[in-house]
Amino acid sequence: MIDNLAGFAHPQFAKVEKVFKKNFHDGWEREGAAIAVYYKGELVVDLQGGYSDASALRKWDSNTRTVVFSATKAVGALCVAMLVDRGYVSYDDRVTSFWPEFGKNGKENITVDWVMSHRAGLAAFDMPISKEQAMNPEYVAQVIENQTPNWEPGSKSGYHALTYGWLVDQLRGSGRGSWYVIFCGPIVDQCIILGIDFHIGLPPHEEHTVSRLSMPGYLHQMKEIIYDPRILIMLGILNLRPPSSLSWKVRRNPDWFKLEPNMNTFNDPELHRMEQVAALGITKARDMGKIFALLLQGKLVSQEIVELFKSPQISSGLDEVVLAPMAKGHGFFYERHPTDSDRWLVGHPGYGGSSVMMDMDREVVVSYVSNGLKTGMGELTRTYRLLRDAVFDCM
Repeated sequence: MIDNLAGFAHPQFAKVEKVFKKNFHDGWEREGAAIAVYYKGELVVDLQGGYSDASALRKWDSNTRTVVFSATKAVGALCVAMLVDRGYVSYDDRVTSFWPEFGKNGKENITVDWVMSHRAGLAAFDMPISKEQAMNPEYVAQVIENQTPNWEPGSKSGYHALTYGWLVDQLRGSGRGSWYVIFCGPIVDQCIILGIDFHIGLPPHEEHTVSRLSMPGYLHQMKEIIYDPRILIMLGILNLRPPSSLSWKVRRNPDWFKLEPNMNTFNDPELHRMEQVAALGITKARDMGKIFALLLQGKLVSQEIVELFKSPQISSGLDEVVLAPMAKGHGFFYERHPTDSDRWLVGHPGYGGSSVMMDMDREVVVSYVSNGLKTGMGELTRTYRLLRDAVFDCM
């Protein structure tokens, strides 16, 4: 049940509110959650409720932020798109054109586009990275420079689950400043003007606003699997691979990113301060959604750049790391539109269910966050999928 539902839904989208409440009533939301929907630039749904920390009986309110995991990658993709739009870099540029040291060990032909579309072959790093070292961009740069690709760059696409963040950060080039200054500067300026709250590197004095993440228990996992057996297939693919597999290498380094039944290091305030655009964005549903509503309104990049995002660059074959089909391109992930299988929703899902997705033709943005993590991701997350489908049922 939910006794602290807050926010609003435009009458046209009343079904979304009903589904949001039902997710709590049926026990699928065991902590807290929020959903925001933008239609043609207007916020038409802004709902939140539940607990920001159920173990402390701390309620979720309009100021609650949460870690959105890989949904952060969509913001990274947009930051790079803004650089491309302003002429600082091209998707076709070789990374060595502004970072010569990157070209060692067979990486000389890797382009910005290959990095963004997970074709760089750098999904796993061989050199260990401690939490302290990850705070040092110069050390991370050396790790990347010395890395030999996991496969021939450009020949395959494999999900760069964590390394995406460090690679995109390093695209800034030597000596050009921090992620915020170079990549997110234009977005941050716009966010400040418009009052948007999205952090990649949270100030310590804001830590009290962050919800506590909880892992799903065994019974909750079984409920999810029974409802959608595809989750069992996903778990089998990820967990029944040999220790020598690329998937295991991705998860072993760094070893301080842990999401286990009795350990979740994504609650660590030190990680919340880290600038890691692959997994550590901290925000609210309405703020994450508004960034992409601005994109669709043409306020962040040109229409020419927006058109690039409407269809995936890669839409067939198996992902080299996940061993499942994953449509992707320019830093975004794609999922089939629930009411028109010939079209795509564009954005990025995050671990545990958080997601931001755009219907670029109808100018709709669906932004969902939750701290009660789910076993599935993206449309395998029951709560998100029901809410997403309700949005388009209302149109």
